[in-house]
Order: sequence, then C-alpha cells, then structure tokens
Amino acid sequence: MSFPELLLLAFGVSMDAFSVAICKGLAVQDVKPRQATIVGAYFGGFQILMPLLGFFLGTFIAGFIQAIDHWVIFGILGYLGVEMIREALHPEACPTGDFDARTMLPLAIATSIDAFAVGIAFAMMQVHLAVALGMIGLCTFAFSFLGVYIGHFFGERWQKPAGIVGGAILIGIGVRVLVTHLMQNL
Repeated sequence: MSFPELLLLAFGVSMDAFSVAICKGLAVQDVKPRQATIVGAYFGGFQILMPLLGFFLGTFIAGFIQAIDHWVIFGILGYLGVEMIREALHPEACPTGDFDARTMLPLAIATSIDAFAVGIAFAMMQVHLAVALGMIGLCTFAFSFLGVYIGHFFGERWQKPAGIVGGAILIGIGVRVLVTHLMQNL
C-alpha cells in the first residue's frame, strides 16, 4: 500500500472512534484536556493493538487462502465499510460521560474490532506494518481527542457524516484491491 492509501485507511478506520468520541463530548458538561487525552489514548492504543493481533492471525492463515486473498480483503473491507455506514445511519444511544477504565475499555474494544479485521487484511497485502500501525494509532488518537471537543461544542452534526465517510473509504480501498488484482490477472 502506498502512503496516501495508508493515510486514507487510517482515516477510515478511525471514524468509529471519532463518532464515539463525539458522543463522549456530548455527555460532558465541562470538557477537560485530560478527558480528551484519555479518550484518545484508549481509542488510539486499541487501534494499534487490534490490527497487530489481526496481522498475526492473518499471517497464520494467509498461506491457506493466498489464491483468494484479494476477495478476502475486498470482503473484509467492504463488510466493515457497509457496517460503518449502517451504524452511522442508525446510531445507538451515546455512551455516558464517564472516563474510567470500566467505561472506556469496552468502548475501545468495540471501536477497534474493524481494525482487527484490517490487520488480517494487512497480512495478505504488501504493507509496512509499523508505519501502518503508527498512522492508524496517531490518526485515531487525534480524531478521538478532537472528537470529544467537537461533540461538546458542535453536537451530533458530525457523527453521522464521519461514519459514512469512513465506511465509504474502507469500501473504496477494498474495491481498489480487488480490481487491481483482477486487472493484473487478465
């Protein structure tokens, strides 16, 4: 993957966390930098950890599915993109304004499940893992940190578009991988 594609992927994957961070900001009366940092650290940290775990699993299974890896990547990213768009169009209730580990850990895991699947796809692609993980983590931290403030000051207006754009990016990358592979084999 090229640097611009990795950046787009990092942007797309971070949109779930951004949406939840907006909700966290909506639930807080007085936002403090410490709260935004906690949200960014949890979400950014798990967005690094989960693709790493997915990469290890993907490395294990890549040899078995090498002939259809482009379809697997397309399926994973396409499914995740559609789910992100669906969730953006039908949002659940926003999480509470608590920032303790009991509240943040499940949110961090939930917003990084898609990153786990992206890690599986990474194992089947030519990607510099450290750069990809760093970009995903940094992008997610930044969007989550800002999301708390955006949610507090601007409300729900940004939540739906973030999910739709993130989902569309993931679908687009999946389509590009599939089309590129199919065109190479013509």
